[in-house]
Amino acid sequence: MASQPLRIVVIGGSAAGPKAAAKARRLDEHAAITIIQKETDLSMASCGYPYYVGGVFDDRNLLISTPAGIVRDSSFFQKAKGIEALVETEAVSIDRKAKTVTCKHLPSGATRTVPYDKLVIATGATTLYPPVAGVNLDGVLSLHSLADADALRAVRDAKQVREAVVVGGGLIGFEVCEALHLAGIQTTVIEKTAAILPFLDAELSKLVANYVRTHGADIIKGNGVAAFLGEDGKLTGVKLDNGTELPCQLAVVAVGVKPNVTLAASAGLAIGALGGIEVNDSMQTSDPDIYAGGDCVECTSLITGAKVRAPYGDLANLQGRVIGQNLIQADSAKFPGVTHTGICKIFDYTVGFTGLSADQARAAGLTDIEQVTVSGLDIPGFMNGQMLISKMVADRKTGRILGYQCIGPGDVSKRVATVAMAIRGQLSIADLVNADLPYAPPYSLALDHVIVCAHVMENKLLGRMQGLSVSEVKQRVDSGADCFILDTRTPPEFESMRLGIGETLIPQGALRGRLNELPQDKDREVIVYCAISLRGYECAAILQGCGWRNVKVMEGGVAAWPYPRER
Repeated sequence: MASQPLRIVVIGGSAAGPKAAAKARRLDEHAAITIIQKETDLSMASCGYPYYVGGVFDDRNLLISTPAGIVRDSSFFQKAKGIEALVETEAVSIDRKAKTVTCKHLPSGATRTVPYDKLVIATGATTLYPPVAGVNLDGVLSLHSLADADALRAVRDAKQVREAVVVGGGLIGFEVCEALHLAGIQTTVIEKTAAILPFLDAELSKLVANYVRTHGADIIKGNGVAAFLGEDGKLTGVKLDNGTELPCQLAVVAVGVKPNVTLAASAGLAIGALGGIEVNDSMQTSDPDIYAGGDCVECTSLITGAKVRAPYGDLANLQGRVIGQNLIQADSAKFPGVTHTGICKIFDYTVGFTGLSADQARAAGLTDIEQVTVSGLDIPGFMNGQMLISKMVADRKTGRILGYQCIGPGDVSKRVATVAMAIRGQLSIADLVNADLPYAPPYSLALDHVIVCAHVMENKLLGRMQGLSVSEVKQRVDSGADCFILDTRTPPEFESMRLGIGETLIPQGALRGRLNELPQDKDREVIVYCAISLRGYECAAILQGCGWRNVKVMEGGVAAWPYPRER
């Protein structure tokens, strides 16, 4: 007698859930697979919501379609995948002993019980809202669901909103900021902490903030929202912690998300210290017949070994694939952890990161670190190269790469992807300095930007170069430190843009003939820079060769200076 088909129930129809269901189906044609999805839509490309809101494309169905353009609705899942998808249906309880899920069809209120042999929980996350008055006013929205995207797109198309506030200066906050800007809405981003984009260290964060302001958007840091203000139930403004009131007709909350674990917790599954469902590297929960993936789970950092939350769409799909395989072929696939890699488009800038920032490394107890900042083009100038500004973090003793950040109008994605794989492979700076990467002028410099970062890091680790970050230079200037600051650019460069921090101009080509203009006390600190500090580094070598013993390079040069300039 034929065996009973394996019964698989998946709760959640966004990313991890449908991926797990589809992978399981490809491995077992006969399994009975059911997806329970609270929302109307399935398998939504949620990272595309800001671009739909901003009018980059107008066809909403592109957010729920296959690469071939077929809408992934319940009929598609039934016909193409042989998967039953119950939409507008909420899973309300799990009976682990009976191995059933009770769910309710929201439009009708009808309930049904679905039996399972294997269960997948992919309930995602829910938006965090500030605990302040007025949060329920008409005009206070988020951008977490497709319904949210529809609501914001309707606001855009109605062209009635003149001023908007985005609450939260993270990735989603700035994607929303750009979308509203494209709609002609004057937008202010409110960030409660001292810096935007918390995965960046301070200098790069300041550079991004400066760039955003050039596009007419405003940023207020170190100030949270104390209340949403309104009249007749409609939003009219926000009041900040310092008492400032900003008029606005729209506020988009983007302060983060929390794992949606209510169903899992009520079923008695283990919940981690960070609030996500505990899973092993097979994505099993504390119940071996129940798997979980996506924004509702906790992951392991491949760098520190600590538990982390990583609510990213790509990771949800990877976890879903692991789950789907293990549903059919137990313990045959593993999801070992994450390096925290991300990227964001902000107007014509790209902001990318992988691994730990210097601040995050210190917070994790990795205090013996080295860091470098490097500025340079992504491809040659004769190919219209664009600027990149990067920061790399490594363990000082072992040279192991711990993190990397990159911003600018150039090709950030390629560089972040390269370092992400280096971190994934636990490579060191010694491995990266001679990496065999693809080179041709349309795609890279002969020494790619990432390799140059590794070279600079190697020089610092070996003591060949002493470097200062721009913030360290600024601190010296502000404190009146006894240092000699040397700008090694050409006179035309100096006249077109200068820092105004008490620097002396001696171009690189003239330096050997003008050494008498430098401090004759060769132990006095000399800080050298140029546009990107390549010439600065070479001039530091000249000075060291001529007996100056305390020469430091301002890393990244003028390009990395985020503070006010003289011109």
